[in-house]
Amino acid sequence: MNITIEKTAYGQLLAKSQPKPILNEEDNDLALAEVDFLMSKEELTVEEETLLSLWGLLIEEYESKYYPDPEVTPRDVLLHFIEVRELKQADLVGVIGSKGVVSEVVNGKRAISKAQAKALGEFFNVNPSVFI
Repeated sequence: MNITIEKTAYGQLLAKSQPKPILNEEDNDLALAEVDFLMSKEELTVEEETLLSLWGLLIEEYESKYYPDPEVTPRDVLLHFIEVRELKQADLVGVIGSKGVVSEVVNGKRAISKAQAKALGEFFNVNPSVFI
């Protein structure tokens, strides 16, 4: 599907918001304000959606360089899902193994196997790779 952008309208948006590479925290704050403004609108035009995507790319590039994600382990992901879904270890018995196996995985004494990652992916309805 090819999206047609009205050049004049998009040019006016670009002139108004002036997206550019983000070099410091002040630039990042201004970019985030532009995103907030666009996100607060009830409905976006194709041109506004395109501008929003551009701002998103610029922000992502800056923040990935200056705010790298902390190392997240498969166990961290599992603990997050358990917390968010308000589960107990007992809820995973039968999904990844016995009560003892679940306890060892949750407590970091045993790594999550590929078979367990696949089962967890199906259980939580996510890509199993997040548990590997």
